[in-house]
Amino acid sequence: MNQTYPFYLKLSCILISIVILGFLAIIGEQILIPMVLGLLIAILLMPLSRFMEKKLRFPRSLSSILASLLALAIIGGVIYVLSLQVAKLANDWPSFQKQFTDLIDDLQGWISRTFGVKRKDQLLYLNDTAKKSISTGTAILEKALKSIGYVLMLTGFTFLFTLFFLLYRTHLIKFLVASFSETYHTTVFEIIDNIQFMVKKYLVGLFLQMLIVTILSLIAYTIIGVKYNFMLAILTGILNILPYIGIFTALLIGALITFATAGVSHVLFIVIAIVVIHAIDGNIIMPRVVGSKVKINSLIVIIGLVIGEMLWGIAGMLLTIPVLAIMKIVFDRVEGLQSWGFLMGEDDDVPVFKSTFDKYFLVKRSEIEKVEIIPDPKDEPKN
Repeated sequence: MNQTYPFYLKLSCILISIVILGFLAIIGEQILIPMVLGLLIAILLMPLSRFMEKKLRFPRSLSSILASLLALAIIGGVIYVLSLQVAKLANDWPSFQKQFTDLIDDLQGWISRTFGVKRKDQLLYLNDTAKKSISTGTAILEKALKSIGYVLMLTGFTFLFTLFFLLYRTHLIKFLVASFSETYHTTVFEIIDNIQFMVKKYLVGLFLQMLIVTILSLIAYTIIGVKYNFMLAILTGILNILPYIGIFTALLIGALITFATAGVSHVLFIVIAIVVIHAIDGNIIMPRVVGSKVKINSLIVIIGLVIGEMLWGIAGMLLTIPVLAIMKIVFDRVEGLQSWGFLMGEDDDVPVFKSTFDKYFLVKRSEIEKVEIIPDPKDEPKN
């Protein structure tokens, strides 16, 4: 006998569950972020690990270590190339200072002519502000060092989680299956298979999108004549994986570096180039390479990005789309949660209660047709 519960009780349970999960996500940030990253990378590396086990006859421990080290080497290589470019950029620091000094001088002159504020008063205000900034310099340096330490810790734990997920993947799948009754074993296997398929396709598509955007940006920056075209192209490709805000961050960084090294005229070309690349990415690359893998509507993505940033910062924004896609796969296959899966998707089809919708719209259509067919008595001709 199926027991039904009132709507207010279901809603209360949902809200309480969301609050508890959010609280656990905040207090468990240090462990959950590398765990989720490690899980996604492990799913991506699983075909490579299986290839080494079946074709090369490697033991699972060795194949897991080699696959994890390969991923770590690729990430480390990208970081190393970027660090070399940043080191070269440091050599142009005098040019940065000169450009911004000239800009500030022109701005002071405009303020003096427009608002009547003397340059002396402006300098006094700037000096006071600089003294206050110097007093907080130690705190800023301490925060920067903590950030570097956090990145190193995140990388180390992500590597360990990737390794252990690959090593114990069969054990973890058996645990998930054993956690449910035999009636739901088929559904559990279906959810696991769909999550693995979606994550692999999404991450591969995301990498291809990043590569294509990087190549397009490199071509555009080379034609314009930007000095640090390679570094800016890589930054544009990497930041582009952040939906909606990544491209604006890349635009801001590119405009500042170009202004300091080339001038105002080149900044305009950089802005035009990034806008055109973003339009090509949003209308051609994204729908064909990534969009077909994950069908989450834009409203849910925006809400997820905001919540992800509130919970885990930049890492939360990076993990938003794959986490939402995994949630949708689970919701679509669990009885009682299909409506939430429909809410997160883009399809107009409602497979669970489609018959109810068809009956409703059929009744509405028939009522409209009756209204159109039955004539108004006032319009009948009089004898």
